[in-house]
Amino acid sequence: MFCSWSSDARLDGKTVIITGANTGIGKETAIDLAKRGACIIMACRDIGKAHLKHLKDASGNQDVVTSRLDLADSKSIREFAENINKEEKQVNVLISNAGVNHMGHFLLTYLLLDLIKRSTPARIINVSSMAHQWGTINLEDINSEKNYDKQKAYSQSKLANILFTRSLAKRLEGVSF
Repeated sequence: MFCSWSSDARLDGKTVIITGANTGIGKETAIDLAKRGACIIMACRDIGKAHLKHLKDASGNQDVVTSRLDLADSKSIREFAENINKEEKQVNVLISNAGVNHMGHFLLTYLLLDLIKRSTPARIINVSSMAHQWGTINLEDINSEKNYDKQKAYSQSKLANILFTRSLAKRLEGVSF
């Protein structure tokens, strides 16, 4: 069942980073938030697939940029975060949306956390799915290198998203966002 949602809340002057913003939920989220005036940073592994012109045309917002981020590569994550910390005065929303790699989102959030805290009001959104219910955390093969099963890897990643979000919320309890 498809459910459409929208809001009239304006986001002018707010900076939003969205991982995996070139397709699916990430792309639709980028378009919606750009329509509402946010500066969008599309963090994508393949910049060529980001369709930047389409997103700008669909939203009517020219304040949309792409930046390369490969969440499977810690060097790429560190370079992306370093550039954001150096070039952006604020990050009001971090939407961790891209695919299966939870560890990449964990590192990205950690590296951007101080900037996000200084950007109040701010939010960290970790996209998950109902698949977390079927997931287990396999510490013996956390990266599914010994035995890869697409569904199990996806479910484990979504469970990790949920556990991380709950832990982060507890850790940031009382911090003004």
